[in-house]
Amino acid sequence: MMADGALSLAFHGAARTVTGSCMEFTHGDSTILVDCGMFQGSRTLERLNFAEFTFDPRKIDAVVLTHAHIDHSGLLPKLVKQGFKGPIWCTRPTADLLEYMLADSGRIQENEAERRNRRRDRAGDEPFEPVYDSEDAMAAWRKCRPVELEHYFEPAPSFRARLWNAGHILGSASVELYAGGVHVMCSGDVGPENKAFQLDPAGPSGFDHVICESTYGDRAREPVTIEQRRKLLQAEVEASLVRGGNLVIPAFALERTQELLLDLHALLQTGAIRNVHVFVDSPLANRVTEVFSRYTSELEDTGQRNIFNDPLFHFVTDVAESIKLNSTSGAIIMAASGMCEGGRVRHHLAHNLHRRDSTILLVGYQAEGTLGRVILEGAQAVRISGTDVRVRAQIRRIDSYSAHADQHELLEWIEERSPIAGTLFLDHGEASSMEGMRRELQRRSPGLNVRLPQIGERYELAAGKAARRTETGRADLEQAIGRDWQNAYADFATSLKRQLGELRSDRDRREAIVQMKEVLRSYAAHRAKHKTGK
Repeated sequence: MMADGALSLAFHGAARTVTGSCMEFTHGDSTILVDCGMFQGSRTLERLNFAEFTFDPRKIDAVVLTHAHIDHSGLLPKLVKQGFKGPIWCTRPTADLLEYMLADSGRIQENEAERRNRRRDRAGDEPFEPVYDSEDAMAAWRKCRPVELEHYFEPAPSFRARLWNAGHILGSASVELYAGGVHVMCSGDVGPENKAFQLDPAGPSGFDHVICESTYGDRAREPVTIEQRRKLLQAEVEASLVRGGNLVIPAFALERTQELLLDLHALLQTGAIRNVHVFVDSPLANRVTEVFSRYTSELEDTGQRNIFNDPLFHFVTDVAESIKLNSTSGAIIMAASGMCEGGRVRHHLAHNLHRRDSTILLVGYQAEGTLGRVILEGAQAVRISGTDVRVRAQIRRIDSYSAHADQHELLEWIEERSPIAGTLFLDHGEASSMEGMRRELQRRSPGLNVRLPQIGERYELAAGKAARRTETGRADLEQAIGRDWQNAYADFATSLKRQLGELRSDRDRREAIVQMKEVLRSYAAHRAKHKTGK
């Protein structure tokens, strides 16, 4: 039971997982959201995007958006489609980026629905509806109301807020809230030290409650300067050129692609690497790069020059031009998505993973259940668009491009927000990361109240007191987080043909298939008997 006039907080995503960020704050008759992000990862987790919101979008007064990444902004069009009428408060760069990020997401939803309907028509199923379309995406973008960092504004009656630089990507912010005498800070995604383009995170100290991301809550990275990071990239580029194949880099369209271009430009300008053609095969990344160009004078590390105009950089938009890259060797190909879950990078993986002379360089976080994570963990074969692809390419990784703070940097950010009189919530992290962070926090500050919320949990927040849980989490989501049955099926399917081929004869292979079918029939019969109790 919620006390009259109390501030309540509900977690609707990014709790024990790294996507779907969405927090609901209610005080009196006013309700706001901090972020409204899309779930990404396993197919089971992505299905949550199609489920009904567990709140009424028509009763949300406003959204305060931390940044433009789709796992924080991607369900804003759905929110608008289902009746949200209020403003979306964010920084000016976030609003500029969101125009392209949401439009691209709308097109992806439409294309995915069209693809599924082509398959469903053959089966006579009901038409598949997209989560939202491009029109919904643009309707959401038009609700953006930009505000300056560190300036107070009132997102809704009885709420007061300020945005603080989070150092994560262009325009990213932490959200400071006052409501009902309670002082709260939502970290958003916190950037690391030595982050290209961005100043270090900032914010005031002394809060009742703090919600802090914990993507790398259990990991301490060795500090790497931008110059040291460029040395690592130089080594990977040189090794790939010696092998003779392509260097394929799955890269997030927003920030990661631009950071790589910054470093490649520096390496080319100084002669650290020989001239090599760099293809950015991502229409979204190309549009985002245009936004970065507008803010060149405000970005660190560019020398106030537009470094994206390098003559060796080729920004590919046309599909036919993208397909021509199939016959390319000795080039660098960057394409989205960074976790290999969609976009043109899957096309380039299908044409390069089987090549022993090619290299796949992973430079971003790979969530559980994603194709990128499967490749990173050493799969011998993967399934891409219904086709089995052997993994013969060199699989390499550079951790230094992370846009997220590691454990040490998160602890430093939390220390700078201290004292925390009530509760520190850890969100936006997988269970192991959150638990590792919690243990370290309690070792350092035994008296600090630390909570690891679940999706669906609701808390009452009071000034100077630990948060009180008023609603429990959704137990039905436990199976959706992490690797799901479709990941297991993909692993099984990609190895099945090879294992059958290793049998001695066609007769043995047919017999094995018969026995596998019998196992499935027997299991189905067992489950049916168990359900009926007979």
